[in-house]
Amino acid sequence: MCGICGEIRFDGKGASAGAIAAMCEVMRPRGPDAGGAIVRDRVGFGHRRLRIIDLSARGSQPMTDPELGLTLAFNGCIYNYKDLKAELEGKGYRFFSDSDTEVILKSYAAWGPDCVKHFNGMFAFAIHERESGRVVLARDRLGIKPLYLAETSANGEKALRFASSLPALLSTEGIDRSINPVALHHYMTFHAVVPPPHTMVKGIQKLPPATVSILEPDGTRKDSVYWEPSFERTAEDIKTSGEEWERRVHDALMLAVKRRMVADVPVGVLLSGGVDSSLIVGLLAEAGQSGLKTFSVGFESVGGEEGNEFRYSDLIAKHYATEHFKIPVPTAEMIENLPATIHAMSEPMVSHDNVGFYLLSREVQKHVKVVQSGQGADEIFGGYHWYPPLASGNADVDDYANAFFDRDHAEYCQAVTAAYGGETDHSHKFVSNHFAKAGADTTVDRALRIDTQIMLADDPVKRVDNMTMAWGLEARVPFLDHELVELAAKIPPEHKLKQEGKGVLKDVARKVIPAEVIDRPKGYFPVPALKYIEGPVWDMVNDALNSSVARNRGVFQRPYLDKLLEAPREHITRLRGSKLWQIALLELWLQSHKI
Repeated sequence: MCGICGEIRFDGKGASAGAIAAMCEVMRPRGPDAGGAIVRDRVGFGHRRLRIIDLSARGSQPMTDPELGLTLAFNGCIYNYKDLKAELEGKGYRFFSDSDTEVILKSYAAWGPDCVKHFNGMFAFAIHERESGRVVLARDRLGIKPLYLAETSANGEKALRFASSLPALLSTEGIDRSINPVALHHYMTFHAVVPPPHTMVKGIQKLPPATVSILEPDGTRKDSVYWEPSFERTAEDIKTSGEEWERRVHDALMLAVKRRMVADVPVGVLLSGGVDSSLIVGLLAEAGQSGLKTFSVGFESVGGEEGNEFRYSDLIAKHYATEHFKIPVPTAEMIENLPATIHAMSEPMVSHDNVGFYLLSREVQKHVKVVQSGQGADEIFGGYHWYPPLASGNADVDDYANAFFDRDHAEYCQAVTAAYGGETDHSHKFVSNHFAKAGADTTVDRALRIDTQIMLADDPVKRVDNMTMAWGLEARVPFLDHELVELAAKIPPEHKLKQEGKGVLKDVARKVIPAEVIDRPKGYFPVPALKYIEGPVWDMVNDALNSSVARNRGVFQRPYLDKLLEAPREHITRLRGSKLWQIALLELWLQSHKI
């Protein structure tokens, strides 16, 4: 897990070593162990390293293979790298390191851009071909690893920069820093999910998941999607028993968990106490793992709402005799760390638990450099409350929007000024187009598909990457093993939606972990102080929204802001979030990054 960046020129000029150094410096927390850069004429790559596999200098990046004429900058982990290395050695390739980085280089030499289809893992990388001058960018199937892009074309210059974080790109010149109206609509409507290629900054895009981008020396760019899960089923899939699906899920998840123990350093688990993270711990124990370190975080209660789930994480830790670290966070400490949490975001992320992951990661990195985490299970196995109503034969995109969207288009237009409003309901249009694509049998399947391909990468997965990497901690997500995702997509919805959601996964869990963790209300990282805005949090929000910077920016209508500030508790979204916090978080993020 690292940070990568680079510049590719298309105007006859050389890549800027200064721009690459600036981007690397911003990403230092992602890779605190080492750094490097290579600039060759029109192409330059930079890298910040977190040593996880092959801890020696042989694994340093950017990595060049002079024989093959290839240079690589890579962020992530290829879990099947040892198997691929053996296969490539059989083809005659010689290796100078024990790293998964070099396996990517040799895989590209063997299979070209199709090498991505051979990888099981999380990755974003850039490869430069010395002979052709071509640069290839790629991102993993589920978008676990980020890759941001910025094209610059001012004053006759033409270049493309890329980086693992959006703020890294903002450290360079020539980027349009104005607000992207389409991204703003998605943020305010689609529960802060901003689908690629959009970001909140007009001049910065993100490469979509499962995408390879080939850039020729003349600036020609060709993007191709190399993977997409199918939610269509054969007659055999439909008649397969629940017991058989349970067996297949158990075996696939066990393999996914084992794969993510591949490291030359210890691997821990973020243990929330929910079914998903508890099941990871249980499967590791089933596989014979001992001496496991587990970590939980909790907050103070506010407004009668409990701020921790320690009783469940304690139960699992005791059951499996893990070395457990319980991290209580007083409200004052949470508020103190909100500015740093917001600054660590590559994009504004409204979920209350960002600060939880941020502070949890701060403590976890003192003990381990790698953790497994339970993100993705709800999207893959149907754990959210908006899926069951969609099982009706008459359900459609409006039912999904009514459950998931934070505002309808009319309220959005009331919230923003005329410059950002307009007739186009971008979010509803995007979801409608996604639902209309072939390859999904039912409305539930279409909802699961959009959540798997879009919402996952741009909400929970991005959140975990940003907050863990702020402290140089690598997070691995076994529920997003692409083979497990493909399997889950084939399971008929009724097996997922039973038992109030994630039924087939709960059936697996019942044979592994204590029932008390399964038969409980659905939990999350509760941070009540950010849901019920009051006291010091309200003061912070009020100061930000009434600052001269916010007023001069002129994004939001004052009557709408005043209404939210006057009664924050009366304006809660369908997904139990604060509308006031959503707007304030955006403003605080814009101010933090001087946008």
